[in-house]
Amino acid sequence: MKTEILFVDDDSEVLAGFQRSLRKEFKIDTAEGGAAALALMRGRGPYAVVVADMRMPGMNGVEFLMELEKTAPDTVRMMLTGNADQKTARDAVNQGHIFRFLTKPCPPEELLLALRAGLKQHQLVTAERDVLERTLNGSARMLSDILATHDAHSFGKSQRLHEYIRAFADHLHLKQTWDLELAAMLSQIGCVTIPQAVLARSRAGVPLAGAEADMVRRVPQIGHDLLSHIPRLESAAAVVLYQNKNFDGTGFPVDKISGEDIPIGARILRVLQDLVAHESAKDSKAKALERMTQCPGRYDPRVLEAVAAVFDICCARTAPAENQSRPVGIKSLRVGWTLAVEARTRDGVMIVPAGTQISPMLMQKLRNFAELGELEEPMLVTNSLDDLCKKIDN
Repeated sequence: MKTEILFVDDDSEVLAGFQRSLRKEFKIDTAEGGAAALALMRGRGPYAVVVADMRMPGMNGVEFLMELEKTAPDTVRMMLTGNADQKTARDAVNQGHIFRFLTKPCPPEELLLALRAGLKQHQLVTAERDVLERTLNGSARMLSDILATHDAHSFGKSQRLHEYIRAFADHLHLKQTWDLELAAMLSQIGCVTIPQAVLARSRAGVPLAGAEADMVRRVPQIGHDLLSHIPRLESAAAVVLYQNKNFDGTGFPVDKISGEDIPIGARILRVLQDLVAHESAKDSKAKALERMTQCPGRYDPRVLEAVAAVFDICCARTAPAENQSRPVGIKSLRVGWTLAVEARTRDGVMIVPAGTQISPMLMQKLRNFAELGELEEPMLVTNSLDDLCKKIDN
């Protein structure tokens, strides 16, 4: 199986030689200079291996490899140069973080072995990343399922936050938002430690005092402590910890962090979770944002402005949705469908709130109630929550 390798040099004859000698074993692309290589990578990359010369006009090899590391960190970087002085090698290793340093003229068998080793290294790096991503995603799903079964209301809120985060990121073309999306999905995980009676009083607006007030206030800390024990989730844990921190430094946690020192993900989540809370209280999106602008010091002004702009654009592009909910029994219910109204027991006790997307764990929970004859059927559902704007203003 051929894997793409990119050679970068300012000598077109050298590049043509690489094409002739290596094309039988590898798929080779070439670029004359660093700027041309970066442009090529935007259209055809990333590559498994990139081999660059040192002395090139405009952007030398080390500068190019440093830029390459920013845009394609998994690409294996090599240098093949006739400028084999000690400083060049040191800079290539320390700044370009290269995998191999080769000198011209390089024997064909040595170059071949280096390229094979580079491809193997790329496979190891990407395989490790895939395993890590599956592990992290699996851990997140497990924690989310635990939240769904323990406290469906908090699970529904986290689902809504996740939908909003994705819409926000998509419209602003933000990249690398996995930690923010994960923080949104698990922002309420600390609620699993709070007694249901306390959560119910808090949501009903009943004033809490003493130990009850403290445990509710510390939900972000509990979530942070739980996530911080999972490798690579430190950034998501920090967002969860500071989700209730006001821009002026007030709120939880009580420390000296304020303003732009608060993680940007937490500042975004602070705005979006209050938007969700206002909408849950039957405020329209426009009314909710209007009220939020009247709370100086609570939100990052630029984030609040961006959220308002994003959702205005989103709703302007989408016609109001008609109510397409339909009744279904437990046997017809499917994972991924959304409850149009809350699921209840025959005695009127809420099991899952409206607007919640059915996960495998929630499906099992509803089936268990149905097997005991306690589930009120049929339930009203919609097919999905993919179109966020259909939920924002009705």
